[in-house]
Amino acid sequence: MHRLYEHILAQALYFGMLYFLCNFYRFGGYLRNRNTNTILRGVSILFLTGALVLSIVSLIGYSRQRNDYPSSMTIAGVEVGGLTPAEASQRLLEVYTSPIEVQYNEAIIHIDPGVVGFQADIETMLAAADLSRTGESFWGGFWEYLWNRNPAETEIPLSAIISEDRLREYLQNEIATRYDLPPTPAQPIPGGTDFLPGEPGQTLDLERAVRLISDALRSPSSRSVALTFTRSTAARPTIDNLEILLKQIVAVSNFDGLIGFYMVDLQTGDEIHFAMDNKQEISTEPDIAFTASSTIKVPIVTSFLINRGSNMGAETTDIISRVLGKSDNSATDLVLQGIDNTNGPIIVTENMKSIGLDSTFIGGFFYVGAPNLLPGQITPGNQRTDVFTDPDAYSQTTPSEMGTLLADIYQCAQNGGGALVAAFPDKVNPATCQLLIDFMAQDKLGSLIQGGVPDGTLVPHKHGYVPDSSDGTVRDTSDVGIVYTPGGNFVLSIYSYHPVNNIWDNINPLFGDLTKAVYNYFNATIE
Repeated sequence: MHRLYEHILAQALYFGMLYFLCNFYRFGGYLRNRNTNTILRGVSILFLTGALVLSIVSLIGYSRQRNDYPSSMTIAGVEVGGLTPAEASQRLLEVYTSPIEVQYNEAIIHIDPGVVGFQADIETMLAAADLSRTGESFWGGFWEYLWNRNPAETEIPLSAIISEDRLREYLQNEIATRYDLPPTPAQPIPGGTDFLPGEPGQTLDLERAVRLISDALRSPSSRSVALTFTRSTAARPTIDNLEILLKQIVAVSNFDGLIGFYMVDLQTGDEIHFAMDNKQEISTEPDIAFTASSTIKVPIVTSFLINRGSNMGAETTDIISRVLGKSDNSATDLVLQGIDNTNGPIIVTENMKSIGLDSTFIGGFFYVGAPNLLPGQITPGNQRTDVFTDPDAYSQTTPSEMGTLLADIYQCAQNGGGALVAAFPDKVNPATCQLLIDFMAQDKLGSLIQGGVPDGTLVPHKHGYVPDSSDGTVRDTSDVGIVYTPGGNFVLSIYSYHPVNNIWDNINPLFGDLTKAVYNYFNATIE
């Protein structure tokens, strides 16, 4: 306002001086009085002197103002009007080195810009501001100054560097590591087959956090950020916890014989493999040989498809359906003869060895009195001296080998992978393996493994049991299968032996409880 009054007065003097001079020269010729001329001359000199003084004062004021930044200038969003370069530099430093406030998961964190690699280029911005300040004509600016006209608004953009790698590392190590909430896995209920549901977790949305904080570091005013997170689903129970639960189920059951258990997660390849004798855990190295009983029919049909292919007529289809759907021994002999009329069992055994199943063999046909084509067969599984299952001299396997075979069949059907395709690339394909699974799905026992899953669950499997020839009681019970579930598919291979009597009312609920626990592991719900 003071400058406005000063300009009005100066302009009034200018116009008054001009007006007086014009009148002086206009009437000078007519004025003859000496005193009058002296007065006019004095007034003219007074006007001229006043105008000169005011011009000098205005020029000095303008020059001083020109040394500071104009009132309408901002640098990086910070108002610097009327400030010297040194003062503007200090103000910029105060703004852009102040910590930003970050809110995450109810925590408030203050981040020093320098720690995350942010640095404002003050020199470059001041140089651009100086160029804008001094770039226009001095006298043109002076003229605008005299007329009290404000200069046009000038915005100098932010010039800064930021290391996103350092920012990302800081966010990961100092914020995510400290404040993320990992999901809580479902926990097994001791003494049962169910799991307590887990809780979802919260994980920092790292890439969005980098963008939000980068924007805040570049802002002179919006320097507070609320970080977002992604919600992760509750984790499945750990496979170690599942194994502990399975062993507890065996330990509290009414079965006091020998049980071999093998499970493989068909999504990850994770395995659980253990054996317990009279509720005490024993080694599975090498795995224990059990009588294969009717579960050997899976390798037999597998070998038939390897050697004879999957293009078969109605009669052959019916025979294989009787083998795997009804466990018909006479139909099984027909399949063995279809492989080779005399040496079918030997070829089955050789095919299994080709895929690494060294403890799995079939030594003869199923008809009564059939000769043992592989007498005294020695395998890693039947050479153990610390445990004895009285395995059949004609037909043996181990829980892990039969489970591995089913896993190979599944992988072959899914994507053409697994040991079967690797060993017989010109004879086995996904269609072959899927056909084998379809045949296995015809076993509708409804007990053992199938008894531990909800109705309608697809469980291609083969069960078996061996009666004691002396009194008709059962010594061996086994079941192997692929279980398809919404939460993931898995293979189960369970074999049991009791030297006196493998009581059905004890062993069947145990197979069902073990299966139910694994099913619940894959399908544990989230609260």
